[in-house]
Amino acid sequence: MAYSFFAFTMAVNMLDSACMATEELSIGVDMGGTSIKFAVVQGTDIVYKAEPMQTTDYPSPDCIVEEIGKRLRAIMEKYPSVKAVGMGLPGFVDHKAGIVDSLTNVPGWYDIHIRDILSDATGLPAAVDNDANCMAYAEWKLGAGRGMNDLVCLTLGTGIGSGVIAGGHFVRGHLSAAGELGQMSIDYRGRIGYYGNQGAIEDYIGHREITAEAQAAYAAAGQPKALSECGPLEIELAAKAGDPVALALWDDIGRKLATCLMNCHYILNPEAFIIGGGVAKAGDVLFGPVRRYLKAQLYPPHYAKIKILPAMFSNEAGIIGAARLALNTANNEE
Repeated sequence: MAYSFFAFTMAVNMLDSACMATEELSIGVDMGGTSIKFAVVQGTDIVYKAEPMQTTDYPSPDCIVEEIGKRLRAIMEKYPSVKAVGMGLPGFVDHKAGIVDSLTNVPGWYDIHIRDILSDATGLPAAVDNDANCMAYAEWKLGAGRGMNDLVCLTLGTGIGSGVIAGGHFVRGHLSAAGELGQMSIDYRGRIGYYGNQGAIEDYIGHREITAEAQAAYAAAGQPKALSECGPLEIELAAKAGDPVALALWDDIGRKLATCLMNCHYILNPEAFIIGGGVAKAGDVLFGPVRRYLKAQLYPPHYAKIKILPAMFSNEAGIIGAARLALNTANNEE
């Protein structure tokens, strides 16, 4: 019996390895505010990373897209079997039309037909989406949400990006702008956000906002600190060391995030919330308060069945998601 079980386990592992070996290659491109990263992806594995390009080195969108085309063609020379190219961008991207409406922190990107540009430059099928959607796509298809039909993915960083899957379909909305949970209000009399909306959660628990709040909290406690001592990583380490000021800060961050998730739960009723990004690296000092405050705000049978999970992928989630999105689109899969 032991031998049979061992043989079965080995067979399963061999099958998994064979499936990975037959995975097609695709290129993922992740555009940030200051740099653009390129990689060849096979399943969840990044098999090649190209040298990133700095967006500030190029004076216009035309120059940037010309250089992107050169970089992609160079990658294709190394990996001629790649089947598709996908790109995630930080702003409003019309996935269906393949057009960038505008980008965050990258000037001049308005009404850019980026999907056609990528396809023309490479001769490959191409797909484009918002970078947070790419992260969500990676977690849905390959990561912590694999096999789920209803989930919400969030990435906590400079702001809050997110993506929504409902009924086994990615929700993009009429203008491909659905799922922007960072703009969800947690206080109708709160801070006025970039778009004029009041109380948007990313105006409270973005990286800069957490840092400023931490500096103010330490000053109020008679422990003045420089901003460089008050970032999410610094207060994470302080909280894990038992610092009461840092613990109170994470408790407040968790409560605010739980309020957002509560609203989202009653609208979408997902199976899981998957949370990633730099701020989420705090681990239990964030997830503990989130779970506690969400439990206090949800109908008990609902809370009993909701999962709150850390994202499987870290800094490469956008690249992996963009590559998988392109490959699935080329194969006529969602």
